[in-house]
Amino acid sequence: MNLKSLLLGSAAALAAVSGAHAADAIVAAEPEPMEYVRVCDAFGTGYFYIPGTETCLKIGGYVRFQVDWDDSDGDNNWNARTRGLLNFSAKSDTEYGALGSYIALRTWAEEDYNGGSVEIDEAYITLGGFKAGYMYNYWDNDLSGETDDIGSNRVNAIGYDYTGDSFSAGVFIDELSKRYSEPTRGSVNAYGNDGVGVEAQISGAFGPVSASLLGGYDFHVNDGSIRAILSADIGPGTLSGAGIYSTGANAYYDLAEWTVAVQYAAKLTDKFTLTPAFQYWDSIAYDTDGDFGGGDAWRAGVTLDYKIVEGLTSKVSVQYTDADGADEVVSGFFRLQRSF
Repeated sequence: MNLKSLLLGSAAALAAVSGAHAADAIVAAEPEPMEYVRVCDAFGTGYFYIPGTETCLKIGGYVRFQVDWDDSDGDNNWNARTRGLLNFSAKSDTEYGALGSYIALRTWAEEDYNGGSVEIDEAYITLGGFKAGYMYNYWDNDLSGETDDIGSNRVNAIGYDYTGDSFSAGVFIDELSKRYSEPTRGSVNAYGNDGVGVEAQISGAFGPVSASLLGGYDFHVNDGSIRAILSADIGPGTLSGAGIYSTGANAYYDLAEWTVAVQYAAKLTDKFTLTPAFQYWDSIAYDTDGDFGGGDAWRAGVTLDYKIVEGLTSKVSVQYTDADGADEVVSGFFRLQRSF
């Protein structure tokens, strides 16, 4: 055997062995695709699990464009503004019920309001029916139209809210900083951090009828207000009425000693709702002690809501207000809102 034959035979043997080993080569498995978002359906639609946790998160908000108009000084006053709100809701299950937190941030693109700075709209913690933080309270729940003015508070509060199938009840302790219609600062009636109030509400739904009874007492001025709202589905819409009585000007309501409001929200089509409404206020003046005196006022108006497409709505509102000691005012606005 010469050297050439030896080299050729060795090469052939090496090739055969290599081929046999190649058939048994280990091939690394491809990595499974990572699941970045898992839907969480335990708390309703829109929630997803925060990766690596059992906490469910929901993100929402809206962008609103609005043009306001009035003739309060005998001239046509126009003002266009844009508002943005972004909210985050996080929830998880515990042995004490659902643990939740909510924060909403908003800003106005308007020089006269806050110059575009971001503010906290709400921020609170919930555990079961327990709730604590900065929030809109029961008084913010009003009628669906834009004619009525029956209260609204945004306060630091702590309390408990029970919700059943057709009945709910709750009580909260509020930190109050002002009477309802007055500015927080620059007012003789500003409370600072000294105002404390308590509010309680019971409400229920009985078929096509729903009702709520709300009371609030302002310990800073030793006066309070009570409010009742009743709604019933009648024909193509919902007829609603509200009444308020205040013992004196207080943080929960100080526009009048008593007031009544009524509206009918007619759902004409799946996209179009027309809401005519009326409200009357009696004894609208009050002295430095908060005691109501004379004077009355009334307002009549109509609101048109139109759903353009899913997530985009429009609203047009026109109001006429006549109050003792003030000029008659026609006002209104046009709004576009994209919610998500």
